[in-house]
Amino acid sequence: MNLSPGRLDGTRGGGGGRLRRRFGVLAAGCAVALGGSLVLAPGAAGHGTAVSPPSRNYDCWQRWGDDFQNPEMATEDPMCWQAWQADPNAMWNWNGLYREGDAGDHEGAVPDGQLCSAGHTSAGRYDALDVPGDWHTTEVGTDFTFVNNDQANHGADYYRVYVTKQGFDPAADELGWGDLELVAETGKIAPGEGEPAETGVDVEIDVSAPGRTGHHIVFMIWQASHLDQTFYSCSDVSFSGVL
Repeated sequence: MNLSPGRLDGTRGGGGGRLRRRFGVLAAGCAVALGGSLVLAPGAAGHGTAVSPPSRNYDCWQRWGDDFQNPEMATEDPMCWQAWQADPNAMWNWNGLYREGDAGDHEGAVPDGQLCSAGHTSAGRYDALDVPGDWHTTEVGTDFTFVNNDQANHGADYYRVYVTKQGFDPAADELGWGDLELVAETGKIAPGEGEPAETGVDVEIDVSAPGRTGHHIVFMIWQASHLDQTFYSCSDVSFSGVL
């Protein structure tokens, strides 16, 4: 079942009748105190992330943000549970998973096994996102639309969207660069260009990833245009049908 991206109020977007602006493919704060610790409020940084299919931390915030201390999460959604236990700020600050100064050398800056945390960025805040396991998935077909929320209208020098190769097992394998296939890449996108969203704009990218079935990871590189600032994300999907 495809999930519509949620927004800052925790509700799921409708999408009915919404004018969709897709970008062509060029290639294949405030803070609040909680439990004695400082927790960033959602949206405090004002940057962005993948919202459909949702990035791991955005998905965990979207589904558990208003009930993240519920012990039932441990059995119902163990991967989100371990992420919340490791660092709740990874979810509250779902829009801040980025690095600065990589100068386009993404593989050099982010080692294998650390792609979902952007190389243990932000002093390890997002490290739990690298853990292999049975992450919650969004069902997609061979052709689907990847949506990134550019919350602060940064624009982009480019987006690159990858999908894991058939045979990779997200439940058991750490994600490395060699596990990925580039399936979409955009050109430059001006700040504010995209479909207006509740915060910023949604950038929509058409993706085609044939020859896959079951659980896969969609990996994004978003090279923002306002600074040498690169956003990374991992989204878990389940390809329907058979090969």
